[in-house]
Amino acid sequence: MVSLGHMLPSGNVAGFNCRTLFQSFAPTLTTTTRNFSVKMSIPTTQSSILLPEDRIILGCGAVSVDFLAAVASYPNPDDKIRSTSFEVQGGGNTGNALTCAARLGLTPRIISKVADDSQGKGLLEELEADGVNSSFMVVSEGGNSPFTYIIVDNQTKTRTCIHTPGYPPMIPSDLSQSNLLSALDGAKLVHFDGRLHETAAIVAEEANRRGIPILIDAERKREGLDYLLNFASYVVCSTKFPQEWTEASSIPTALVSMLLRLPKVKFVIVTLGKDGCIMLQRTEMDNLLPEEMDVEVLFKKLNLEKDTNATLPACISSNVARLHAKGIGTITGKLLVGTAERIPETELIDTTGAGDAFIGAVLYSICANMPPEKMLPFAAQVAAIKCRALGARAGLPRSTDHRLSPFLV
Repeated sequence: MVSLGHMLPSGNVAGFNCRTLFQSFAPTLTTTTRNFSVKMSIPTTQSSILLPEDRIILGCGAVSVDFLAAVASYPNPDDKIRSTSFEVQGGGNTGNALTCAARLGLTPRIISKVADDSQGKGLLEELEADGVNSSFMVVSEGGNSPFTYIIVDNQTKTRTCIHTPGYPPMIPSDLSQSNLLSALDGAKLVHFDGRLHETAAIVAEEANRRGIPILIDAERKREGLDYLLNFASYVVCSTKFPQEWTEASSIPTALVSMLLRLPKVKFVIVTLGKDGCIMLQRTEMDNLLPEEMDVEVLFKKLNLEKDTNATLPACISSNVARLHAKGIGTITGKLLVGTAERIPETELIDTTGAGDAFIGAVLYSICANMPPEKMLPFAAQVAAIKCRALGARAGLPRSTDHRLSPFLV
């Protein structure tokens, strides 16, 4: 375990008073063929920024304080080492994704819970400073706000998280009916990360009654996640989730299985880190019977079209087809393969929250009605920019960032 006491600078870091935070936590010590075509994002010299008209979104899920210690290499048991850098920032999947969406130009609202301690106050202040409406947050009297110790290994570019949940936990009665209705009023989209599942279920049910689309972050199997997925319009998964959830033999086959099991879902994306992402989009066809393709064969063909010399993210898309997965079934849709930016080794700092940044950009893209061929490279670029700073939020770009201009015109 890394000792954090010697790392604390005086003053404030990322909106938090570091020494006060640590003292309050110390006692508690977490190619093109007729079957598919290539479509890529191409930079342009236009300067107008694509901004959605409907910008209000709602998120329900995790927030936390992140204590981030970067080290030369991960310690062995009983080692005593020093950090190379240290940050205290807000974290949590939903908090990070909504912060990303806010910096890009959306108007997010968040439902979650913190305590009335200095950490909770810092979390609320940071969310508000980034443009996330925290008025629907629940603040408990006493207890502790959620927090996470994160050890970032500079050598392997990996991070290890030790999370301590908040107490008391959020329960459905914490969210009044009036606050629920107000939080959903005017919302274009609702996002869940699978946490606070009992409260999330109530929010999802009401959003569904109102016909508001729902995006689910399926990071891993969690209690109540299956119920939430029944309401989903969009799903973004971690690398392992599709196969773990469906028990399918491969990711492409698992994606077909997910769309068959979740008939309301319009698309499902699985993020693959430095290998980019895969997306399966359901497509309705009128008076046209497209050719049937084996999804595994199609995935291999699309991968062959990757430009191995390219540095910026791109998207390779199939035509609409009847995509068949052996032993699973067939859906009509498009398969898309997205690439990631090739980040120079000297610029890659920390992957913490990269998936949250990707989801924040997807939330923005849905509100802006971006086609998938544009959305995937954009989201990958946002995530790559985030990875150039320590922590989930410090590197999140704003829509005015020149590195995003090729994707937002």
